[in-house]
This record gives sequence, structure tokens and C-alpha cells, in this order.
Amino acid sequence: MAPRPVVLVAYPGAQLLDIAGPLEVFRGAAQLIPGSYVADVVAREGVTTSSGLPLTPDGPLPDGEIDTLVVVGGPGVELALADEELVGWLAGAARRSRRVASVCTGALLLAHVGLLDGRRATTHWVAARALARRYPDVLVEEDRLYVRDGDVWTSGGVTSGMDLALALVEDDLGREVSLELARWLVWYVRRPGGQSQFRGPLVPPPGGGRGVLGDVREWVLANLAADLRVEVLAERACMSPRNFARVFQREFGMTPGAFVERARVEAARRELTGGADGVEVVAARCGFGTAETMRRAFHRQLGVGPTEYRRRFRPSLAAH
Repeated sequence: MAPRPVVLVAYPGAQLLDIAGPLEVFRGAAQLIPGSYVADVVAREGVTTSSGLPLTPDGPLPDGEIDTLVVVGGPGVELALADEELVGWLAGAARRSRRVASVCTGALLLAHVGLLDGRRATTHWVAARALARRYPDVLVEEDRLYVRDGDVWTSGGVTSGMDLALALVEDDLGREVSLELARWLVWYVRRPGGQSQFRGPLVPPPGGGRGVLGDVREWVLANLAADLRVEVLAERACMSPRNFARVFQREFGMTPGAFVERARVEAARRELTGGADGVEVVAARCGFGTAETMRRAFHRQLGVGPTEYRRRFRPSLAAH
């Protein structure tokens, strides 16, 4: 069987890791399984990446059949969206491709040519709201490593492009090849696509909000182990529960219950990575009550349980 042609589309201001990460995965797979892929970086002309490093593409934008079309992201994506020649080529190339993928803000280009209409998709968590606002027909999943919807795949920020590429390799060549490739690249053994991108704090630090709602918000952050039901918070604000919930949603963009859960998860993940107390102790101190309740909240907010989160992100004590 002929090698599968993989085309990574670059442009001025593209993020270097968006290109290099997936490229290493596909070319590594071609070394493990000779003849499996031929992967090339293409562009209209020579590219200076967002880091300032110049990149000489393997060739121009191709006219032939493509197996896997990968559109990368980066600060230059806005200029790329305004490049009519690139956008026109992308729309046609997608029709000639077995599957289409994006890395990071490359999802904006896919959405721009209509490839994400009615589909689930993700992008870098910083750009997720912009993607949803500018392209309302896209079903944005804000904080996933990668999302597959049929023959269209999208990944989150920067290094999650390698997770996406490993998932594509697994889809083609099987799990054993993908795992061996991940070990060879000294990469986490294929993180699940539903895992969080592990963005910054789930809630901003104290100080947001106005008047009584701001006071209630800061009281919540300082008293996470307290009874934080809507009725209790509404009483502190001297409002009815219904009115409090409505006004809180309008002010902070989330329900009181969602805010409380996010605040507790944020506090717990700090304790898990910075302290030695067991999961049950952390759960009680952060207001979850039980370790199981905390585990479910972590999966909802981060896509991974507290024990696994600690294992991945707690600094190694062996180095001291």
C-alpha cells in the first residue's frame, strides 16, 4: 500500500510546536512502520514562525489527493483568515482529503471555510470563546485535548497537537504502534482526548464582582468547607434564591453551583500538588465531603481524577 500523504499547512506567524509536534509523530510512525506515511509541511512561501524562527516548507500548497490534512494554529491565524488564496485552497483541499484536522487555533480556519458547522470541536482554551462567538454553528467543547467528529479532528492548545497526531496514528495503525511511538518520543502514553487542557485557574482570584455579590463571592472563596448551597448564599446576599441565582449568573457567567464546584476543585488541585495530605483529607477541607464527590467534580472540570492529577503534576520529591 502506498504511504498515506499527510499535509501540514503552515503560514506566517504559525506556532512552531503546532507544526513540529505532529510532524515528529507522523515521521516517527513512518520510521516504525516503513511506508505508512509521508508527511510534509506546505505553505504558499517561506514562513517565519511566531517564535521568529524561519521555516522552509517542503513544498507549495499541493493540488493532489491528501490522506490527512492538518491545519496548524498560532498568532498569525488572523492574517491567514484574510488570505483569500490560502482560504480558497483550504476549502478545496478539504474535499480532496480523507480526513481533516486542526491544531490549536487552526480550528478558526476550519470553521471559516464551514468545515466545523454542526460539528463538535475544540481549540486552545484561550480562543474557545472567540471560536464559539464568531462561528455560532460550531459546537465548541472548550477544554478538551482533542475532539473527533466523524472525519474532522480538532485539538486544543499547542502540545495537544501531538496527542491528536498519536490518536490519528492509532486510528490507522493500531494502539501498539501509537504506544510505542509515544514511548519513543518520551511523551505521556497517549492522553485521552476528553482530558482537560489543564488551563489556568478555574476561577479568577478574589476581587471580582461588585457590591454584595462580590462580597458573597469572596466569602465563598474563603470558606470552601462551609455549607455553600444557593439558599445559604442567597441569604447572605439578602435575596431570594431564585433572584440570587439569576443575578449571579449574569454577573459571573456561571451558576452559583458551578462557581462553588470550580472554586473547590481549584483549591483542591493546589493542595494535591503542594501538600502531602491524602485525598480524603483534601476532599473534606475543600468542602467536597467525600473523596468520591471530589473525584466526580475533578472529572467534570479537568477530565481526570484527583489521584491521577497529583501523580502528573506534583513536583517529584526524588530530586531533593
